[in-house]
Amino acid sequence: MTKKITWKSIIFTLNCYRTDYPTLQENQPLKQGSFQRLCLSDISNSSSPQAIDDLSISLAGSKLHIFSLDELKEATHNFSWSNLLGEGGFGPVHKGFFDDKLRRGLKAQPVAVKRLDLSGLQGHREWLAEIIFLGQLQHPHLVKLIGYCYEEEHRLLVYEYMPRGSLENQLFRRYSAVLPWSTRMKIALGAAKGLAFLHEVDKPVIYRDFKASNILLDSDYTAKLSDFGLAKDGPEGEETHVTTRVMGTQGYAAPEYVMTGHLTTKSDVYSYGVVLLELLTGKRVVDKNRPSKEHSLVEWARPMLRDPKKLYRVIDPRLEGQFPARGARKVAALAYKCLSHHPNPRPTMSDVVAILETLQGFDDVFIGPFVYVAIGEDQKEA
Repeated sequence: MTKKITWKSIIFTLNCYRTDYPTLQENQPLKQGSFQRLCLSDISNSSSPQAIDDLSISLAGSKLHIFSLDELKEATHNFSWSNLLGEGGFGPVHKGFFDDKLRRGLKAQPVAVKRLDLSGLQGHREWLAEIIFLGQLQHPHLVKLIGYCYEEEHRLLVYEYMPRGSLENQLFRRYSAVLPWSTRMKIALGAAKGLAFLHEVDKPVIYRDFKASNILLDSDYTAKLSDFGLAKDGPEGEETHVTTRVMGTQGYAAPEYVMTGHLTTKSDVYSYGVVLLELLTGKRVVDKNRPSKEHSLVEWARPMLRDPKKLYRVIDPRLEGQFPARGARKVAALAYKCLSHHPNPRPTMSDVVAILETLQGFDDVFIGPFVYVAIGEDQKEA
């Protein structure tokens, strides 16, 4: 008979062996040393949020703040619409501000406060996943979780504020400035480092929801992964994959995951390839407003990624030719490998990081505009 895992047993176990939390600075190797991390699967048998207040004990080493609802109301001006940053599938996000007067020990800073929509148990589990993962894993390319709030039916999360919002907004918003090639490569590398870190901790994490809207950007366009609600602990021992219900966003999920529900780190690599293709083309992964053959960005663009003569059709025309031709070919080749229909040929995220690091620092080289000359009806062909 399977022994039911309770919050009390988890906390007792954690207090027996937990001493520190994995962190990674930019100049440190990706591989982590020995670390016993609380996994989401450890509490999967707990169907109710019993003793949730004791979560602060189990994650004491993470230095997470436990906020009251009143504190968060004051920080956000009672969740004013004027402070609304956006609204995703898990609930609205408001900008707030904390200073020493509102919360002693917390430096003055803007924050992003996410209120979870608890229409069902899944909402609670996603809220919990954010705390379990981001409360223990810190990295320059993961958004920082500052704290959380749990009062009656209210569940909220408090993150560092990312002033440039999501990559989706920066890349696809109609009136946004065009992202230069060098900025796109910086974002691509930062996001790759975040994924590589998750894949290489001693208990690997599969992000499962890698997409442009989940990549947040600070004022210097440093990319940080956010929204860990769908993240899963990777396979352990001799297991090759995790079997789970297919969830995610249309166009980003790996084909083998969609077909079988089998989830691996290579599923994340495919999703990364989709975002890399979006950075290369400036086009959304799915857009029914494009011609029918171009509805699916991957199906339309992938065959052209290996052909230098056709590559110009793929690259974002808004760049107006200001990109290094050799670098663009390498990025196209990398995207092609990441988007392999089968998981085995896809590179690891560490391999992706190594390739992208060689492409940083290229000046945006003007190779010439794409010019189309229309011939009038009264003109004859030469």
